[in-house]
Amino acid sequence: MFSTIGDVRDLNRLMEIFDEFKPDIVIHMAAQPLVRESYENPVYTYDTNVMGTVNICECVRQSSSVKSFLNVTTDKVYENMEKQEGYSEDEKLDGFDPYSNSKSCSELVTHSYINSFFKELEIPTSTARAGNVIGGGDFAKDRIIPDCFRACENHEDIIIRNPYSIRPYQHVLEPLNMYLRIVKEQYNNKQYAGYYNIGPNDEDCVETSKLVGLFCKYFNEKSPDKIKWINKSDGGPHEANFLKLDNSKIKQTFGWQPTWNIEKAIEKTVEWINIYLNNGDIVKCVNNQINEFFYKQL
Repeated sequence: MFSTIGDVRDLNRLMEIFDEFKPDIVIHMAAQPLVRESYENPVYTYDTNVMGTVNICECVRQSSSVKSFLNVTTDKVYENMEKQEGYSEDEKLDGFDPYSNSKSCSELVTHSYINSFFKELEIPTSTARAGNVIGGGDFAKDRIIPDCFRACENHEDIIIRNPYSIRPYQHVLEPLNMYLRIVKEQYNNKQYAGYYNIGPNDEDCVETSKLVGLFCKYFNEKSPDKIKWINKSDGGPHEANFLKLDNSKIKQTFGWQPTWNIEKAIEKTVEWINIYLNNGDIVKCVNNQINEFFYKQL
């Protein structure tokens, strides 16, 4: 097992890593992933998300070892029309804010490399557009579950900026499972290369208020410190109000079904948080959750 910390914007360093380790499979997940951060630092966001993708694609192009490549983008790559139906893979890519737009650009960069180089080199390549992932271990700012965690840690109310916005929430193990499935299947059979939405079923695309309500429910069951949420808009920048994914393609292609619904995803997230806050065995918790997730699939 080898791990190195670097900067996806550093092409020379990336080239050195590819030359040294000669990977068979590449999964590109490096990004500046926050909408609000992208408004504050748009140049950094585009530099990381667009040129970072160019650098990864260039390393794949010049590698003699890569046999399967996946670029993980986001559900926010689509031009958001605030429609009720889920977006399908063939709809227009044109994210509104700098983060979403930079990931649309990341998709287009990958498409260009596929058409210009990867088809001829016979490197099967896919992109995966996942919904909003939740789970233990996420401490990022301006994300709803980490905000809930910090409120619990500080014995404060949870502040929700947009309680009626709807998002396709799913536990992080859902897309991670499918990322590995995609790179494996296209490694063995190039026909599986393509563009895939990885999102929950319609009933698990919920308002933020419901998501946080479930969080409070499961947290309050185990903690003597009861917590609640309050609606408090801070007048922040534009974010989409309604977003759903059409997940029919990935279901038809791989026979996939989501494993945990929104309630189970929140329950497992709160389980992790409670163990963390009480200095419990996090490694054991994670291993148990992974085993439960995959055992249910058998």
